[in-house]
Amino acid sequence: MDGLILQAGRPWPLGAHWDGAGVNFALFSANAERVELCLFTGEAVCALALTECSDQVWHGYLPGAAPGLAYAYRVYGRFDPENGYRFDSGRLLLDPYARELAGEFSWPTRDGLRSRVVEEHYDQGEEWCDVWGDDAPPATPWADTVLYEIHVKGATRRHPGVPEALRGTYAGLAAPAMIAHLRRLGVTAVNLLPVQQFLDEERLVRGGRRNYWGYNTLAYFVPEPRYAARVGGQPAIAEFRAMVRALHAAGIEVILDVVFNHTAETDESGPTISFRGIDNVSYYRLPADHPAGYENFTGCGNTLNLAHPRVLQLVMDALRYWVTEMHVDGFRFDLAVTLTRDSAFLAALAQDPVLSRVKLIAEPWDLGPDGYRLGRFPAGWSEWNDRFRDDVRAFWLTGERGAAALARRLSGSSDIFCDAKHAAGRAPQAGINFVAAHDGFTLRDLVTYQRKHNEANGEDNRDGHDHNHACNCGCEGECETDSRSPAIRETRRRLQRALLATLFVAQGVPMLQGGDELGRTQNGNNNAYCQDNELTWLDWRECGERGEEAQADGGPTGLFEFVSGLIALRRRFPQLRRTRWLTGEPPATGRADTVWLHPAGHEMRVADWESPALDAFGLRLAPLAAGRGENDLLCLFNRGAGDVSFQLPGGGWSQICDSAAGAPFAPAPRVSASSVAARSVQILTSD
Repeated sequence: MDGLILQAGRPWPLGAHWDGAGVNFALFSANAERVELCLFTGEAVCALALTECSDQVWHGYLPGAAPGLAYAYRVYGRFDPENGYRFDSGRLLLDPYARELAGEFSWPTRDGLRSRVVEEHYDQGEEWCDVWGDDAPPATPWADTVLYEIHVKGATRRHPGVPEALRGTYAGLAAPAMIAHLRRLGVTAVNLLPVQQFLDEERLVRGGRRNYWGYNTLAYFVPEPRYAARVGGQPAIAEFRAMVRALHAAGIEVILDVVFNHTAETDESGPTISFRGIDNVSYYRLPADHPAGYENFTGCGNTLNLAHPRVLQLVMDALRYWVTEMHVDGFRFDLAVTLTRDSAFLAALAQDPVLSRVKLIAEPWDLGPDGYRLGRFPAGWSEWNDRFRDDVRAFWLTGERGAAALARRLSGSSDIFCDAKHAAGRAPQAGINFVAAHDGFTLRDLVTYQRKHNEANGEDNRDGHDHNHACNCGCEGECETDSRSPAIRETRRRLQRALLATLFVAQGVPMLQGGDELGRTQNGNNNAYCQDNELTWLDWRECGERGEEAQADGGPTGLFEFVSGLIALRRRFPQLRRTRWLTGEPPATGRADTVWLHPAGHEMRVADWESPALDAFGLRLAPLAAGRGENDLLCLFNRGAGDVSFQLPGGGWSQICDSAAGAPFAPAPRVSASSVAARSVQILTSD
């Protein structure tokens, strides 16, 4: 590499970009005194000074450089931690805008990774167009969306219908067997746990564990390489794009779980890999009275400083990259409140011509002051509704919530998302409803374990939530030898179905945790973030080679056909997918959009709602428009231990779903009264 000479280059775009004749390098650092570009060929290293600095961006152009070139930076400046400066010219630093990383990170050396130049979109004529072909985003309306939260590796690592070489990878998720499962289930979008390249924490590595979930991001533009099959030498970027194309062709959107609230550099004792060594005081939020530390609104050691325009730019550029170059359809923002603190993040997204059109989902809390902000994100956003999770669980499993709480959640949580201060422009789709997610018990474990069992995590069972609104139905764990096991199994079966039926008849956007339709268990572990093994990988043993259930009601819970049937019902009845809030009041013409019914047949009264003894009630939903020949829908809920007789409204009704039945969607004759089984949901339609 002797004789290499850097030309001046340009300060934009940030990162390393090949134009067909050479590579332009641009790195932001407001406080650096000097920057070197280090180039690698095998063991040989060549350091070139970036002598040009424009608007705090250090830049240079290297003629003849091409994709595949490995590089890093040395950044010189003050090492003065007491004032927030942590420059260390002894560290080789990753480019925050790198599209690919080479090598492997190792503890305890905290080294081994390099940035690498990749071939990106530039004028290649028709050849470039073939990368995406006729790919088009499904653009599923929010009202019709059914989310499926899934882990790229865990989804297919044990799937017998996926070729062994592809299991646990992007290509595996795009395999015909997996796509067939998603289509039969009826979901419209996969919500992928983090796929931006992340780092395993040192304490986990020392204990023989890994960061399975991936909420420890290292490189915001890089697809996680451990999920790449690399068949035929295909790079991870190309494999990820092929996965997106295949899912889009099946009508399935791709939502990414992204972590822009903190980085893998953690706290002041963590590794200096990139941001800290490039410009610590710009990239991170530092306490004014103690800049040697970090503001920690995330619980992960540091907080990215989106109040700085260049850090905000990094986030926006990364999001735009995943949409424009990787064709993803939206994002779920981990600890989204952190991103809004003292920053223009929400305004920047709202005005962005690319990002304002994709699906945006907030986890509406963090660990900072006033950190719980459910219902306070603006129009255009949806939010994880943990109140739905807790109230629905507490109604069915513990009795800690009554009928009124469940009714509010069934109504789309208008009490949360439709208040006078924050309701402007929002609809029931502001709420992402879920009963179980990656963080917590699986659906099966909710009715099998009263307490968390996280001993395998190596933290003496201190980690994970303690208040889960769970119920073991009389025996902790599977309890196959317990004399009561047949009755316990039946109770658990009914409760799982009741929870699922509640999820899919509620207004808002339903989210199913991947594997809950298969009766997935984590043996009571409600914080399996570090379990990259059979505890967390989906178990397909109860299914046939193509991912179908061995028998319609077989397996531990027989849930697949039940869930797919519920999703089909949701598609069939538009009143389950309303884009306007339920009011209970008649419009100018026609009937009230909803009526709440007592089992005795009369409308619910104030005293009924307030009665702690009321275990059953009904919800009647009118068609969206009168005169179109659509049917009313009647949903009956009974959490009690005994059957309840319902006197039905006049006009005649036919049962279309009984969650307690062995064949839940078998048609039932026209009735004027109905007996609703214990711990079940019954759905009827008017004749």
